[in-house]
Amino acid sequence: MSNREIRVRFAPSPTGPLHIGGVRTALYNYLFAKKNGGKFILRIEDTDQTRFVSGAEEYIIEAFGWCGIRFDEGVTKGGKYGPYKQSERKAMYSEYAERLVASGHAYYAFDTAEELTTQRKNFEAEKKTFTYNAAERKHLKNSLVFSKSETQKLLQSGTPFVVRFKMPEDHVVRMHDLIRGEVIVNSNVLDDKVLFKSDGMPTYHLANVVDDHLMKISHVIRGEEWLPSLPLHVLLYEAFGWDAPQFAHLPLLLKPDGKGKLSKRDGDRLGFPVFPLQWTDPKTGETSSGYRESGYFPDAFVNMLALLGWNPGDEREVFSLEEMAEAFSIDRVGKSGSRFDPEKAKWFNHQYMQKKSNKELAAQFLPLIEKEGVMADMDYVEKVVGLVKERAHFVHELWEQSGFFFKAPASFDPKAVKKRWKQASYDQMMELKELLSGVGDFSSENTETVVKKWIEEKEYGMGAVMNAFRLLMVGALKGPHLFDIIALLGQEETLRRLEIGLFELGKKE
Repeated sequence: MSNREIRVRFAPSPTGPLHIGGVRTALYNYLFAKKNGGKFILRIEDTDQTRFVSGAEEYIIEAFGWCGIRFDEGVTKGGKYGPYKQSERKAMYSEYAERLVASGHAYYAFDTAEELTTQRKNFEAEKKTFTYNAAERKHLKNSLVFSKSETQKLLQSGTPFVVRFKMPEDHVVRMHDLIRGEVIVNSNVLDDKVLFKSDGMPTYHLANVVDDHLMKISHVIRGEEWLPSLPLHVLLYEAFGWDAPQFAHLPLLLKPDGKGKLSKRDGDRLGFPVFPLQWTDPKTGETSSGYRESGYFPDAFVNMLALLGWNPGDEREVFSLEEMAEAFSIDRVGKSGSRFDPEKAKWFNHQYMQKKSNKELAAQFLPLIEKEGVMADMDYVEKVVGLVKERAHFVHELWEQSGFFFKAPASFDPKAVKKRWKQASYDQMMELKELLSGVGDFSSENTETVVKKWIEEKEYGMGAVMNAFRLLMVGALKGPHLFDIIALLGQEETLRRLEIGLFELGKKE
């Protein structure tokens, strides 16, 4: 690591909801900054006004708030390198575009969209691909072809133009990527990208390089999809005479099945979210699910994302954000794409659920209990959560695992009845009811001792008795340790359920 101050940024465009791939990119930037005592910046790149989506910027900020990923500078915090929104920096970009034209690294292009479309069609007719590059620019309408006076006349008359980068001919561009190593490209395969548009706004390429330089960004850690832009960006730094940051291009998040990048369609098809928060498209009204609304804990979500592409070098899988930052190293990020596994995401949430206190989970569970029409005591809810949380991945699954603690069974699972309510069950449960009515200490340990001793003395089948007993308490053959259940229900409720169950199921003929 050089002595240069570590400054990294995440620079999303507000063109829609934030994909989990974007969250992972931001997370790796955050971890890199924290590990190296640096700064993490949020910059909004809204130069493409045609793709701007209302509410997207607010969504991005809220998503990071939920994830617990904090920025040191940016649109939410301010800082000495602002403004941190490109549309608010609009006035400065034309100056840098003009500087490149003056130094001979860029030029004015006056070709209309219609003229370029015609060129493409002509090339297609000859089974070729049109590219605005070093070979073709000599035959097009630009300041490299026109004389200085002709160019000035067009500029003064208000003829629309763009500024294009003048890609050098047959030049070997050597680049180093912190993940992929040396990257070599010949400039002949590259086109003359537009840097400044006719609407007075810069393209991503110019604004990105200028902003990274002015904000003193030391490392650009971004998605693999930007790797083809790396030669242009390196050449732009050279053209300006600036020191380039170090680059790292992260591998893609891949579909759970098949080939290709993870997309919203994969989530829709397989039933999992691909966005951190729920998103409603302001144009279509279509709603896409989010990890928050699906019941994921933010720390579990972040932990899951961190390990999609990064290997900590040991067997650990569960990390706090602080532990991740301590362990993080960019050279342990893989080159190849990481396949997303929805079941592994649930596994992470389960791990975090077990780590959380019963009190914290009970506070989240209580509103769901009240929706079921039950008013419950918080201490009681905490005890219930303690018994069933191992069986759930999400708080919203706790009711399925514990509803019988709050409501006596209204019916009995017919399959369980057919299999477990035997001819002897009625008489055995009548005996058990009598036995339990005389127990003074109704703790789990004591009732278990009393009931098992009775079963042994009577020489009843343990499984037959316990299954029939569970059926009357729960309504099905599920739930935690049966004696923990009746200890929490209490003696009165246990006896009441035995009585109701005996009446409902009756004596098997």
